Amino acid sequence: MKKLTKFDLQRFADATANASAGLAATGTKLEMSTDGTAFVEIAGIKTIPDMGADPENIDVTDLSDTKKKSVPGIQNTSTLAFGVVYKGANFATALQHDGDNKQYKFKVTYPDGMVATFTGSYTVKVGNVAVNGALDFTISVITSEGPDFVAAPSSSAGA
Repeated sequence: MKKLTKFDLQRFADATANASAGLAATGTKLEMSTDGTAFVEIAGIKTIPDMGADPENIDVTDLSDTKKKSVPGIQNTSTLAFGVVYKGANFATALQHDGDNKQYKFKVTYPDGMVATFTGSYTVKVGNVAVNGALDFTISVITSEGPDFVAAPSSSAGA
């Protein structure tokens, strides 16, 4: 008689990933919208950059100080560069608004449901080409708003 293996189907029932022990990036997606309501996924995303903003330092050191003093200034968001595998159609779609200086809405959704949204204009740059190498391109977004984060929905499985 064969021994049957039991599967706990409840582990697969939740659509969101359990990030309690960490989270693999597989399944992260980038979407874009011209109006902020209807988002279209950009296919072939290979890398997502560091997201967030660092405050600039305001120097408040005076001549009586023996060490430099700073206070946080406004947050500085760098250009967000997304690496994309060239698939023909995704490149053609990206080129439609390349360098037009209009503001578009973007959304990055992580596997556990965390979301980052931001607004900006973008440019497209084709990567270097090499023997036995994949063709890729970069979408560089100059952010005008965001990124703003919404935490993943809480899950009792992750507690």
